[in-house]
Amino acid sequence: MDADLVIDIGRQALMVAMLVAAPILLSALLIGLLIGMLQAATQIQEMTLSFIPKLIGMGIAILFFGQFMLQLLVDLFHQMMAYIPVVLGA
Repeated sequence: MDADLVIDIGRQALMVAMLVAAPILLSALLIGLLIGMLQAATQIQEMTLSFIPKLIGMGIAILFFGQFMLQLLVDLFHQMMAYIPVVLGA
């Protein structure tokens, strides 16, 4: 096993982690931004006001993108299983 293989495996893992987390984080970011603008406009400074909308938005993101995220993770798992003989030197 050489350094290029380790770097490639790490790069793939980081890319999949980023793609899996992106829909959930982006939905929370957009909802938080909208709630923040609403709070600034109405001068309501309640910290817990954005919690439930963010939670609902993240649930909807998982509902829409869950199959895509799961497929990415399964593909990464299959690739890692294919690397086992290479890593063991067989």
